[in-house]
Amino acid sequence: MPMTTRTAPTQSRLAAPKRGALRTILFAWIVAGTLDVGTAVTYYPLTANVTARQILQGIASGVLGAQAFQGGNATAALGLGLHYLIAFIWTVFFYFLASNIRALTRRPLIVGPLYGTFVWLVMNLIVLPLSHVAHRPLRLQPSIVGAIILMICIGTPIATIVGRHLSANSRR
Repeated sequence: MPMTTRTAPTQSRLAAPKRGALRTILFAWIVAGTLDVGTAVTYYPLTANVTARQILQGIASGVLGAQAFQGGNATAALGLGLHYLIAFIWTVFFYFLASNIRALTRRPLIVGPLYGTFVWLVMNLIVLPLSHVAHRPLRLQPSIVGAIILMICIGTPIATIVGRHLSANSRR
């Protein structure tokens, strides 16, 4: 019986999946974060009589409290940065979840809205109450709108982009 020796994978073969994962995470993050913030700064000024700057300052108020609304464009920029940071965290979380639970990659149009709902629940029932954002009671209509936005703008693109990447890699 001939002996075969196994050779160690080359560095480029080892780095390829990581690069693919990073590229996928970054793409899903930018798409989801941009869809979400774009929807927020379009929808809420039309329906809630707030400016895009106030929306972004509202995000910054999670860290700075009410004084975020006195900070002008600087705190709006901080809010935008925090928004993308939060979107990045949710993207990475889903990537690692879906990497370990492959069922999450099979039906992104079902999993995505469910993930968006999960994100809404965690953000509104845990994160925001622990932050410096002014606490307001949850109201049904704004809660439904906020959850739908996260289903469409966060959950669905993240589940679709990550799901395609992980499904393609599992076939290799």
